[in-house]
Amino acid sequence: MPRTAAGLSASAKTSEVRTLEAELVERARGRDEAALREIMQTNNRRLYRLARGILRSDSEAEDVVQETYVRAFTHLDGFRGESGLSTWLSRIAINEALGRARSARPHVELGSVPEATLEAQIIKFPASPAGDPERTMAQREIQRVVERAIDELPDVFRMVFVARVMEGMNIEETAELLGVKPETVKTRLHRARTMLRENVEKEIGPVVMDAFPFAGWRCERLTVSVLKRLGIGG
Repeated sequence: MPRTAAGLSASAKTSEVRTLEAELVERARGRDEAALREIMQTNNRRLYRLARGILRSDSEAEDVVQETYVRAFTHLDGFRGESGLSTWLSRIAINEALGRARSARPHVELGSVPEATLEAQIIKFPASPAGDPERTMAQREIQRVVERAIDELPDVFRMVFVARVMEGMNIEETAELLGVKPETVKTRLHRARTMLRENVEKEIGPVVMDAFPFAGWRCERLTVSVLKRLGIGG
């Protein structure tokens, strides 16, 4: 069966990416600083989020990311290109984070939780308009609520959520990374969304009470505008 133009294009793009990646790795093996920086800057956020998803600690997650790069860059000969560089680095980070987590919590595993099939949608919060400090503060508080809610998810659900939703990895990539079946990724993601929604709703009440603020900077701007229209004040 002949390949479609889209199929050829996708295949060619994958081949090009792998070629560029192989060149980058080869330069990194020679301790080329620019190559090492590029690898780190490309993967920092993903590795940090994956590590934090396991450890729930900013500082420990940063330590894991550093340790991941040290291990990877001193063992680049072990990278065979069977999977992408990001996937290889992600596995090292997950293993390092799990090792630390097991030291503190001996029974942490990512592959041994009963499946559930509940579905829910994440509560979506609109971005704050630029130049609106009060809404920005409310947005930050909502962000903190969501981060705490994510931290409260059980390990196996949190990792799937971080990989699929926060990092945008597809089902197959997530399944390969976590060593589970694609169907498992789907059901855990559904369960994670349900639990996250419940966790957010528990904390969102006090934040909702401060929604649509009209004080401080906004209040002052309106007051000044009205006074100007009335010809009062400078």
